[in-house]
Amino acid sequence: MPEQKPEIRKRNFNEVPLGYTFELAQKEASRCLQCKKPGCVEGCPVAVDIPGFINFITKGDMTGSIRNLWSRNSLPAVCGRVCPQEIQCEQRCILAKRGDPVAVGHLERFSADYERAYGTGELPPNAPATGKKVAVIGSGPSGLTVSGDLVALGHRVTVLEAFHKPGGVLVYGIPEFRLPKEIVTQEVHFLERLGVEVKCNMVAGNTVSIDELFESGYDAVYIGVGAGLPRFMIIPGENLVGILSANEYLTRANLMKAYKFPEVDTPIPHGKNVVVLGAGNVAMDSARTALRLGADKVRIVYRRSRKEMPARIAEIHHAEEEGIEFFFLTTPVKYLGDEKGRLTGMACLKMELGEPDESGRQRPIPIPGSEFELQCDFCVVAVGSGANPLLTNATKDMKLNQWGYIVADPETGKTTKKGVWAGGDIVTGAATVILAMGAGRKAADSIHKYLTWGW
Repeated sequence: MPEQKPEIRKRNFNEVPLGYTFELAQKEASRCLQCKKPGCVEGCPVAVDIPGFINFITKGDMTGSIRNLWSRNSLPAVCGRVCPQEIQCEQRCILAKRGDPVAVGHLERFSADYERAYGTGELPPNAPATGKKVAVIGSGPSGLTVSGDLVALGHRVTVLEAFHKPGGVLVYGIPEFRLPKEIVTQEVHFLERLGVEVKCNMVAGNTVSIDELFESGYDAVYIGVGAGLPRFMIIPGENLVGILSANEYLTRANLMKAYKFPEVDTPIPHGKNVVVLGAGNVAMDSARTALRLGADKVRIVYRRSRKEMPARIAEIHHAEEEGIEFFFLTTPVKYLGDEKGRLTGMACLKMELGEPDESGRQRPIPIPGSEFELQCDFCVVAVGSGANPLLTNATKDMKLNQWGYIVADPETGKTTKKGVWAGGDIVTGAATVILAMGAGRKAADSIHKYLTWGW
């Protein structure tokens, strides 16, 4: 797919991939072998009919393509941009055995973008109204998937979002250059046109409790609030000025549009010599955001080696193209500051890899005598996040695990509280958009059965 050149894009927030032309999309779609037993579908957490929607593109039937996608995925424009297709559907493509797989993600994005630009706007039909009401707490990918599935089945769905805009992590966590907010707005608007009601500034657990939702007439509740509690490393100097969690940094930059300064006057720390701790997609997003906000130098510090990095290959590649440096097998042990309490650097240790830990990756072990200092004036901590306790602490009769995540059946999303389901990061811990959507799909099926036949 054509892209902005690195030397240009690293100083703007415009989307990096530019999208297929119709001719490029048809050329790529024609590579699909239309397998009778498509492995790509098995690799998709929401079981999109991948050969089906691609075949419509080959024929030039773009209405057929988007309708095929909508039958299994309410957010195709989002998934086409941010899903890790390389380890899911594309990895299972038979063409990958001898070369490049079909670019499923690019084609999904093309189909959704084409509908937005040239489509008729005609909606797929909903089932007859059932009279049942469902409250969905959180408007991230999990909650939006549940909403789209249930409203199509004839249920009345209301989404409660704590922030002032819907979209969850899609709007506060993923930068504009990876997922334009206009895309998220359009996907949410599609659900609203189908009949989903979205209420913002509704902090479940504070503004309203789950029991109050049942008392007000809702028949079922789905919890998809994500895992947005910042996590730090708990090392000396962490309170110095110039250290920020990735959660706060990206929320200011994305949802609150600090990247549009001075048009939007959202305060956000700036650094010329920036270090980002971590190596997942959030770390890549933070590093590339810092570069676009004016940093001269941005470095990723990661305690394992390159092959253990959890970020998508495409995001690592884009970061390297833009000049971001990587310090592997390195961990900070102390932040350094000046007499004014401002960050000036960090003391680090070199690491080596030992036996695998519970994650299956080799455990990093400090190398004695390998201390060195790394100068920096700003640090973003992107080493993961935890379960926000606001809603769960207010719901005493719902079981949590030892880390504060909701205990839910992995096949249905049922919690220990009758009439309540949960899915996405608040159950699994931080994961991908498409896995959260997969959990939403399973929960929607279970909720529909409950509303039809009972618990």
